[in-house]
Amino acid sequence: MYEVSREFEFSYTHRLWRYDGKCGNLHGHNGVVRVTLAQESLDESGLSVDFHQMKHTIESWVEENWDHKTILNSADPLLPILVKAGVDCVSVDSNPTSERFATLIYNQAQKMGLPVKSVDFWETSKCMARYCPNKKRSR
Repeated sequence: MYEVSREFEFSYTHRLWRYDGKCGNLHGHNGVVRVTLAQESLDESGLSVDFHQMKHTIESWVEENWDHKTILNSADPLLPILVKAGVDCVSVDSNPTSERFATLIYNQAQKMGLPVKSVDFWETSKCMARYCPNKKRSR
């Protein structure tokens, strides 16, 4: 099994709606994402997955859809206020946590046909969440 990873960064604002703590306030991060893909074999060029393909698929998607945007829970009452004020917002179906970002990026990579194994998402240099779905184990 071959595994390749690519890291990239994006900046965003978010808050955790109905959260009792600092993260309940609107604040920003420079998130770092590592997408790991896995393939059983190499192509005729000796690659499992081209890093360039990763850049122009999943990294470009994150940049276009989330970079320098405010990402909020779709139920957050702040969302329509910010949109009305002209803030570039994105709504997601739950609180925009590191775990949720890792899951959403994983799912998008799968939709793009990438052989994604896992996604790591660093909200800060010390805090990271990984999404790697359980595969059924053979006995």
